Amino acid sequence: MNQELAAELRDLRTRDEETRRELFELGALFDGYAEEMERIHVENARSLEGILDRHGWPGISIAGEDGAEAAWIVAQHAISLPAFQRRCLALISELTDRGDVPLRHRAYLTDRIRFNERRPQVYGTIFDWDEEGALSPWTLESPESVDALRARAGLHPLAERTAEVRRRAEADGEGAPPDWSERQQELEEWARRVGWK
Repeated sequence: MNQELAAELRDLRTRDEETRRELFELGALFDGYAEEMERIHVENARSLEGILDRHGWPGISIAGEDGAEAAWIVAQHAISLPAFQRRCLALISELTDRGDVPLRHRAYLTDRIRFNERRPQVYGTIFDWDEEGALSPWTLESPESVDALRARAGLHPLAERTAEVRRRAEADGEGAPPDWSERQQELEEWARRVGWK
């Protein structure tokens, strides 16, 4: 294992978490995509991109479990960089097939990309506010098989996860957008602006 690489990846994750915490404390986290959060996500992604160029995807064998987890979080949060997220998914998929990256990493990043492309998700890992004001799984490709797919990826049943996500949102004071249609339009415009569509 490359200890230096693992530490570098953990530092990126810590930077992300600290920025999120600061924005949360300021009450600026849930009002759209905060400019400061996006800046950290992009900077972290550029750092990870350099790591990918030097080492390939940092799986468990070279970065340890913590390092691999941190790399995945950086990739997962780089939502304004479509080409980068797609590159990460391809690399993660190769190593998942070899057992060097947990399948849940591929599941989450697959759904994240599909959500950003405004396509139905596969594993039910992405949640958004619905028209009734409830935090619910984003549209599913195959609702009838989602729990089987989740189980294969080491994820809890979707009903359990939905209850957990709703509890956490309530505890954090996160609420439904005042105008659901306007939020959907903003998401579409953002997706086009950054290149998802």
